[in-house]
Amino acid sequence: MTTKPSIIPADAALPSLANVKADETMLSHFIDWLGKLAVNLVVAALILAVTFWAAGWAARFMRRTLTRVHRSNPDPTLESFAASLARYAIVAVGLVAVLQQLGVQATSIIAVLGAASLAIGLALQGALSNVAAGVMILLFRPYKVGDFIETATRQGTVKSLDLLFTEIATPDNVKVMIPNSKVFGDVILNYSTHRNRRVDVLFKVPLKTDLVAVLKRLRERAENDARIRQDPAPMIEVTDLSEAYAQAAIRVWTAAADFGPVKTDLMLSAHLLSEDSARTDLPPPRPSKATDPSPAMPGEGEHHNLLALIKPRRSRKATAKPTGVEKK
Repeated sequence: MTTKPSIIPADAALPSLANVKADETMLSHFIDWLGKLAVNLVVAALILAVTFWAAGWAARFMRRTLTRVHRSNPDPTLESFAASLARYAIVAVGLVAVLQQLGVQATSIIAVLGAASLAIGLALQGALSNVAAGVMILLFRPYKVGDFIETATRQGTVKSLDLLFTEIATPDNVKVMIPNSKVFGDVILNYSTHRNRRVDVLFKVPLKTDLVAVLKRLRERAENDARIRQDPAPMIEVTDLSEAYAQAAIRVWTAAADFGPVKTDLMLSAHLLSEDSARTDLPPPRPSKATDPSPAMPGEGEHHNLLALIKPRRSRKATAKPTGVEKK
């Protein structure tokens, strides 16, 4: 009877028991490490989720608190900035907690940040300047939420102000995010600060048309318009004369909300009267859009910065009440 040859060579070295135990130990350590890593990742994900939830809750809490504090005079600009500050602060703390959960110690983070402070400062120079500009805007209030402003590149209504950007909506309803440093470092035109604005309309009257009659009719048109302030009274003047025409101007004061319609009506009236001073088909005055039609002095504003809102403390001596009658 013949025997089959063995598959394992006779001179092959079999693994020792010590090597098998070492491999089992390494596999056990690897499995334990994977388990701990999975747990840390799950906990880090939970911390991150709670961080974003807490950041949103803190932002809403700041808005509600400031709304209650300034119930009589709401300040959307301060509410937006404070909510943004609370959100970013909680997100920063949460990210540090996530890194610690993943095995990165806080001391190591601080050491790395300290060593790379110069590089980080150069890299975040723009962001830090935006934060500083946002604080200055909040303090001095060149504009607030709801104002119609014009910067070097854009114009629109301010929707929000946070640590880094100012959000405005253009007249054609386009969302524009402008860095705070660019807004604060350039000229800002605020068309909403004052309740009243002056409308200046320049027009030309041909020499064949009766200039005096045109100016008289235009003054009557302005005096009969309820949207136009009569104090100061409308002013009409001739600004230039030439061989072909006379250039005149009418200047009136009106509410800021009525600026556009009043200017349009006066321009159309001046154009029609410059062709024929006896025309009667002038555009009738339209209803006012102003919420507060009461007259105000030109240049009267409603903006105050935070520094102006700080009231000086009264001394105790000035407020102390006498506790008794002085004996003679």
